[in-house]
Amino acid sequence: MNRLDDTFQRLKAEGQKALIAYIMAGDPSLQETEALVLAMEKSGADIIELGVPFSDPIADGPVIQKAAERALRSGTTLRKILRTVASLRSKTQVPLVLMAYYNSIYAMGEAAFCRLAVEAGVDGVIVPDMPPEEAGPLETAAVQAGLKTIFLLAPTSTPARRAMVAKRSRGFLYYVSLTGITGAKLTNLEEVRRNVTKIRQAADVPVAVGFGIATPQDAAQVAGIADGVIVGSAIVRQVGEHAHDSGLPERVGQFVRSLKAAMAALPAA
Repeated sequence: MNRLDDTFQRLKAEGQKALIAYIMAGDPSLQETEALVLAMEKSGADIIELGVPFSDPIADGPVIQKAAERALRSGTTLRKILRTVASLRSKTQVPLVLMAYYNSIYAMGEAAFCRLAVEAGVDGVIVPDMPPEEAGPLETAAVQAGLKTIFLLAPTSTPARRAMVAKRSRGFLYYVSLTGITGAKLTNLEEVRRNVTKIRQAADVPVAVGFGIATPQDAAQVAGIADGVIVGSAIVRQVGEHAHDSGLPERVGQFVRSLKAAMAALPAA
């Protein structure tokens, strides 16, 4: 059992849902990334996703694309991110998940990536452009290293694909709430509820919902449906707008606190 499993089990026992907060590593700098992670944990984030900047993303909207560009300009690399995670592990045990496009992992080598990630203190990895059907080498390396591989499901996924992805996901399963890119608006909560119910019937791992969750109200509504609520673009937008503010971690922490408070106030369905 790793930090992801421990966190979801603890929250379930407390009758709470996981707030999974995403930021782009290296935006505006890796030093600030450390400060942001600590501030978000202190403010109620249960799990933190660190984006690995990539020049040609396919799932990211303009807010996260611009964050990746800023991170790349600041000299951020996958190896530097792993060093940042290792530094964070002397200060926090909050679960950390990398969201990385496959090119970055392939360039390092699947086995080396998984081993170095776990040694640094990474708990799981999400690869948005790596479907499970093609993930064999990465999964094998991840299992050997003890790294959780988290796969995605979309609203258009067939029952057969839901069952397959539910079986292969480790740590949690990431349900993409809409057909589109990050930063789009979530409009059909009933469809999310129906699909999460179907996924849960096939999954032994928690189901977290991401894309389109921008406000405390959104987070509260999704917390009534899923085991975890993933907020990305709304947090990254705060980072981008206040990158040169000395109080950036506190400002982001305040927003994260508002999300967690709204989630905790709404009884789970």
